[in-house]
Order: sequence, then C-alpha cells, then structure tokens
Amino acid sequence: MYRIAIIPGDGIGKEVMESGEYLLDKLDLNFSFEYGEAGFECYNKNGVTLPEETIKIAKKSDATLFGASTSTPGQPSPIINLRKELDVYANLRPIKSYRGVRSISDNIDFLIVRENTEGLYSQIEYEQDNKVIAQRVITRRASEKIAKVAFEQCIAKQKQKVTCVHKSNVLKKTDGVFKESFYKIAENYPNIESNDFYVDATAMYLITQPQNFDVIVTSNLFGDILSDEGAGLVGGLGLAPSGNIGDDYGLFEPVHGSAPDIAGKGIANPCSMILTIAMMLDYLKEYEISNKINKAVENVVSAGKTLTPDLGGNSTTSELAKSIVDEILEGDY
Repeated sequence: MYRIAIIPGDGIGKEVMESGEYLLDKLDLNFSFEYGEAGFECYNKNGVTLPEETIKIAKKSDATLFGASTSTPGQPSPIINLRKELDVYANLRPIKSYRGVRSISDNIDFLIVRENTEGLYSQIEYEQDNKVIAQRVITRRASEKIAKVAFEQCIAKQKQKVTCVHKSNVLKKTDGVFKESFYKIAENYPNIESNDFYVDATAMYLITQPQNFDVIVTSNLFGDILSDEGAGLVGGLGLAPSGNIGDDYGLFEPVHGSAPDIAGKGIANPCSMILTIAMMLDYLKEYEISNKINKAVENVVSAGKTLTPDLGGNSTTSELAKSIVDEILEGDY
C-alpha cells in the first residue's frame, strides 16, 4: 500500500485535487490518503501557512501531492518551506507539446531541472538603513547535486545533451560556482553533450529554437521563470506538471498557482495535476500506469473533443478529467 499525503491548498488547487483523487481511486493500485492543510485559508484558520502537522504527514508518506496555495502577505510560502523541510532539492519540470494544442513549435520535449533549496528563494531578506537586501545563496554541494540529477535524468529519458543556464558574466561569484560545479560533474558523463548559456539568451532560444534543448539545469529563480515560459510555448500552465525529488522524499505539484480569478467556476484544467500524478507514480516505480496516464492525456488533448477553456474548449474540470480516466481504463496501450 502506498501512503499518499494530500495537501489541496487554496483556489483551483482544491478543484484539480478532486480530479487527481478521482484518477487515483480508479487505478488498480492500493493507496491510503492522509490530508494536510497549507496556504492562505490555512493561515486564516490556524495562524500559519504550513502547520507542523502537515510536515509530519508528508514525512511519513511515500509521496506528497500538493494542489496550489495563495500567497499570504507577510508570511512565508508554504510550498517553498515544505520543499526545504523535505529537502527535495531537485525540481523536475517537463515541457512537452501536444498535437491539437497551439504551440510555438512542434516536437518540443525538454526537461528543466531546477535547484530547489538555494538562490534567491533562500528567503533571506532584511532591511538596513534605507535599503532592503536579499541574499543569493549558492553552494558547491547543492550545485553539484543538481547537476548530477540533470545528467541522470538525461540518461533516463534517453536524451543527448544537458545545458547549464546561468548569469555568470554578472553574478560572477554565485553563478561562477554554479557553472564550475556543472562542468565538474559533466566530466563523469563523457557520452553526454554539455554546454551552457546565459539565462537571458536562453529565454530567447526557448522561443526561437526550443527543439534544441534536451535537459536544462539551472538555479532556483531562473528555473521558476524559464519553466513558466516553457509552459507558454506548449499551451499554458494547465499542461505543466512538476515533481520535487530528494534523497528521502518526493513532493509533486502542478506548476500553476491557485488562480483565484477562476476558482469555483469548475473550468480549471486538470491535466497538469493528472500529469503530475504520472510523475509521482514514476517516482514510486509504477512505470506502466505512469506511461498509460501520459498517453491518455496526449490522446484526449490531441482529439480536442473535451477541452477546458484555456485549451480552446468549453468542458468543465470534471468532464476533462473523466475523459482522461476513461481513456486510461479503456485504451489499448
């Protein structure tokens, strides 16, 4: 039996989580669920955005599934803090184009590997005199660890190249360490091509030549920005899953936020959550069902009959989720 921690969060996080649970209930796998709270509504109720009880639930589970959280003014981000508590230092964000979905180019299929614990997301900020200072923390240890994950992912996905993205021409010390660490690890993978680009150039290349990327490894803030750009290349955040992986824990979340503008309308795209569950099952070594889910999403989205408004359709969250689940159960893969 797999113990799964469920943290719905706020806004459409709750709605897409319902679709995720509907999928998990239909699979021929043995799950037990334990629920935790986090986010804006949790803060209004408990005075904290991430209760200790939620952290305990996540730490005793085989994997954690997170919906989305609304930012709480003056309070720490629950998802960033949960990543740190679980030391899930690698954020994996696949970017893939689908037939029938408007994309900037066909055959886009690359992975962004984002360092998850350092950089400007260290949340070290303070006021001094008339200025506010944020510390950007980059260590060799974390940089080498994330580079190794990137190369191992390249092998696992049968790709050819890993690209390090940085801004070492300006951030000479911090990104200098990140780049040096990347090439140190690259020496252990002589059969994989390694190169590097500045982050601003990468932002352009993702638009002009996205097919040229296989695996991108980068720091926390750059990875967050580039992965949202990548989602925009292939149809939006509704098709963007992610997984946070560490040595001991796995935390899985759609890339999208809580989207308060559409929360409660029943039109949120559940594909990101469903694809995120596929990543979770891959982490749990349930490779066959993970592949089925990915193929089912591709088939349903490409068919174009049941799509939410963000993809040009008029179906509801539950209707699209049901179509995908039906495809999983009935499809011949």
